[in-house]
Amino acid sequence: MLRSDGAARGNPGPAAIAYVLLDEHGRELAAEGRAIGRATNNEAEYHALIAGLERAAALGLRSLDVRLDSELVVLQLTGRYRVRSAHLVPLHQRARALLAGFAATTIRHVPRGRNARADQLANTALDAAQGRRAPPGAGQVGK
Repeated sequence: MLRSDGAARGNPGPAAIAYVLLDEHGRELAAEGRAIGRATNNEAEYHALIAGLERAAALGLRSLDVRLDSELVVLQLTGRYRVRSAHLVPLHQRARALLAGFAATTIRHVPRGRNARADQLANTALDAAQGRRAPPGAGQVGK
């Protein structure tokens, strides 16, 4: 399973991304949170997804259940919404190309509360980039 999240403070504004990859037993295989500079919230969501898909491919995963809290990105990736913003088109195309490299994928929208680990990693990275202190242990990244 891939859970990803993008965060932007301002739209556009300082932004960060995060992903968490879990095995079939819910064990964390990989996780990352990092600042990406200035972006819109939707750009950050796509960049987070792309980073997670690239890592999943590098790990040799063949099937993936993708969970995002960005309803817009889910609806665009599943073809229910068109990508109207020109700056999102190349990100959408990259995500679709990466998804096509897996034998099987599902893409689902989940509420933010069900995406807590990715949300926490993105916000911790954003806090660090903005010179804010995070609670002890908040920025720890698994394997």
